[in-house]
Amino acid sequence: MRGPEWRADVTTPSDGLRAPFALARFRDDDRVRLGIVVERSIRALDAQDIGDASLNELLEVAPASWERLAAAAERTEGWRDLDSVTLTAPVEPRQVLQTGANYRTHVIDLVVAGRAAEDPRPVEELREWAAEMMDRRAREGIPYFFIGLPAAVVGDDDELVLPEYSEQHDWELELAVVIGKPAFRVGPAEAMDHVAGYTIVNDITTRDLVFRQDMKEIGTDWYRAKNAPGFLPTGPFLVPAPFVEDPGALRLRLDLNGRTMQDATTDDLLFGLPALISAASRNMPLLPGDLLLTGSPAGNGIVHGRMLRDGDVMTATIEGLGTQVVRCRAEAAVA
Repeated sequence: MRGPEWRADVTTPSDGLRAPFALARFRDDDRVRLGIVVERSIRALDAQDIGDASLNELLEVAPASWERLAAAAERTEGWRDLDSVTLTAPVEPRQVLQTGANYRTHVIDLVVAGRAAEDPRPVEELREWAAEMMDRRAREGIPYFFIGLPAAVVGDDDELVLPEYSEQHDWELELAVVIGKPAFRVGPAEAMDHVAGYTIVNDITTRDLVFRQDMKEIGTDWYRAKNAPGFLPTGPFLVPAPFVEDPGALRLRLDLNGRTMQDATTDDLLFGLPALISAASRNMPLLPGDLLLTGSPAGNGIVHGRMLRDGDVMTATIEGLGTQVVRCRAEAAVA
């Protein structure tokens, strides 16, 4: 078994991966190995392919590393069926930056869903007010970032354990940028030169922990709301940036038990990728392998009135990046 020629029109309809090749990490006995994926086959990358380079070292020299891996995709030996291995998260980030309130329709929906009982405004008036606020922010504002914990990054080989301290765990499908060469105080015009590739992330959120109740003046508590174990299911693939023609026009869809909950495109972003990368790099260098989540579109559970439950299965697809499947299990009550 071998991979096809390196060309941009290779498509795998069964999982939505559309690229000549992608990277993945998979479990091999008691270790995790880096592999190259072509269609429905995977092969471990060895010293002949990458020397002693780690994943993040490969990303740091992208796109030159992609040219090198094109040859690895043509080797004829060592291929396995993708379904015969267990994939894990395709990245090893040292930093995870998350973008809040970055899809126009999503924010408008959240404003309406969080409407105070005493608010006298009709729903349509409230939506118009929120829309004007978002348009003004797009014109005059700056992106809103917060920090995620790399320890929360897992592959879709892990079940999502829903912590017992809440019944308001929600989904947030997001396009994630994988940083290549370090970016520090870069401008929007050069920002995309620092992108190695893209992957899928489901940014799980515990809604009733987002805002502090003991001291509302403090505001949001993203540590407790977003950083339980496994709250950043990632992957299954890392797709090189050259194979994603327009990351600003990708379709995202999340199905819950077969029912579509999120269905949008990245052209609804308030701040596009160049603006996000530039702004995120202003006060801390972005490092090879770091994840920059770009925000989640409309259709979260809080709007549908349906939060995650034991036994739920989320199937998330981003155009050209593959399909992520996450299975949910309720945590046993803590005595």
